[in-house]
Order: sequence, then C-alpha cells, then structure tokens
Amino acid sequence: MKLPQPFIEGTNHINAIVETPKSSRNKYAYDEETDMFQLKRALPAGMVFPFDFGFIPSTIADDGDPMDILVLTDAPTFPGCLVKCKVLGIIKVEQEEDGEKVRNDRVVAVQLESRMYSSARNIDDLPDGLVKEIVNFFASYNQVSEDVFNPLGNDGPDVAIELIHHSIKKAVGSGNSGVAENPS
Repeated sequence: MKLPQPFIEGTNHINAIVETPKSSRNKYAYDEETDMFQLKRALPAGMVFPFDFGFIPSTIADDGDPMDILVLTDAPTFPGCLVKCKVLGIIKVEQEEDGEKVRNDRVVAVQLESRMYSSARNIDDLPDGLVKEIVNFFASYNQVSEDVFNPLGNDGPDVAIELIHHSIKKAVGSGNSGVAENPS
C-alpha cells in the first residue's frame, strides 16, 4: 500500500489511515511486512471503539509506532480507509512499555466532510463529556491488557500539529516509512 504524506499540501489538514473502525470489537493493525491489516485482538463483550482509530502515515511517535489518531466520523469506515481530517487537538498519555514510561499520545481529528462535527475547530468544541468518554475508553482498553495508562490532559490543534511535525522529523531521521506494528 502506498501511503500518502501526513499533511494535505498547503494546509494543516492531515491524512489518517483507519485501522479499526468505529463500533468495532476487533482491533486491527496494519502490518507493513505483509501489506495487510491484521486482527490483533477482540475486545470484551460490550466494549467497542468509540470512533475510527488508526495512524498518521510517515510519522514515528515517542513510543516508536506511527502517531495514533482517533477520527470523529459520522459513520464507521473500514480498515485501510484514507480519511482527510481537520486536527482538533491531542490527548496526552503516558504508558509503560517494558517497565519504562513512554508518551503515547492520541491525536483527535474530524473528517473534513463531517456533518455532525463540522463546527468543531478545537478539542474543547466537542460536546461536554465526549473527550472524557474517549479517555475512559482507552483507560479501560489498556486495563483489559493490564497496561498502565496515565492521561496527562488535552491540548488544542496548535500543540497537536507541532507534535505531528516532530513525529515526521523522527520518521525521516530514522529512515522508517512511519508504519510499524501498532499494538495500541
């Protein structure tokens, strides 16, 4: 699969690749070696992804994986779907991997042609309680896996875009295409 650039040329809008669609109990991850989407695990009964979840191509986050993104869509998409997005902000997270604390932030964005969230410009524009529900989902998701999950707060689009630029530089510096196994 030929991956697009992270940013849509001439804008602060980004491309996202969906791995796991909204309402899915199954967690999928893109596997660069096979160029396929792999079933990673099934969530417990009653637990589903609240929105489309995936990665920003050609990025490497602090955890060594492509930068995670949660895309607010009006309806579920499918694994491998390219979604053009407006960045709303970032949920800052610290997790433990191999006994070490590492940042594993989640960019929050909205599909460009959204009917439901088109007026949102910032993570703070989302309906009351929605960001808290998203954080609670990831806390529960990590608790099931017995992983440590420590939310550190949220920031708006400027901070998120700055972190995306940082992750692009990291990917370029590593010579990596920005696709690695994405277990989270």
